Amino acid sequence: MPSSEPSAGANAQPVESLSPEQAAAELAWLASEIKRHDEAYHGRDDPEITDAEYDALRQRNEAIEELFPDLRRDDSPSQSVGATPAAGFAKVTHRVPMLSLSNAFKDQDVTDFLASIRRFLMLEDDQPVDIVAEAKIDGLSMSLLYENGRLVTGATRGDGVEGEDVTANVRTIGNLPEELSGPVPDRVEVRGEVFIRNADFRDLNDRLAAEDKKTFKNPRNGAAGSLRQKDPSITAGRPLRFLAYA
Repeated sequence: MPSSEPSAGANAQPVESLSPEQAAAELAWLASEIKRHDEAYHGRDDPEITDAEYDALRQRNEAIEELFPDLRRDDSPSQSVGATPAAGFAKVTHRVPMLSLSNAFKDQDVTDFLASIRRFLMLEDDQPVDIVAEAKIDGLSMSLLYENGRLVTGATRGDGVEGEDVTANVRTIGNLPEELSGPVPDRVEVRGEVFIRNADFRDLNDRLAAEDKKTFKNPRNGAAGSLRQKDPSITAGRPLRFLAYA
């Protein structure tokens, strides 16, 4: 495997057989490659590889770092979430970082997750842990700030610390309230997901194709691309919905 073009696919060299020099070279390549795909996925809403292929890159990066912890880079993908805010939008600093969910691909991942919960809660190894599971809406993470019950800021996750100010655009989402009813705190942040339902996504792509415009690859990119328009009137014409979860 040429060190200049490492691979995370089926032909990749087993992590256990890498020398420190090979590991360092591959971590450098992975940092650059994953950053490029993050920019395509999060920054331009135009992914170049499948989710499975992207996950394979991140898994390999984490596996190499686990075996060679001293080689972890300052720009390691394991130390970042999402991508930097796109140019053209004002930046919003999140009061509490917006983190990303971790993936689990094998039984051991679940076992390790449960063990971490027991340690955090100071439970014995044989004490049961109740788990609640729910479907994940695959859209664009959104933070809404309400003051005195009125929406004042809508921001994307961005890199987890800073996001993009898309307040004018989120105001066009039909089921997203600009004013909260009932007794609410003077200042409250609501986090959730902006998404497009599958049927609406198919209709949107059909309409774009009929207008000879670029279509979206999947509903998640359709939601992100629609919300991050410089012209809010374009966003208003897209079938966006909001689901609050926190």
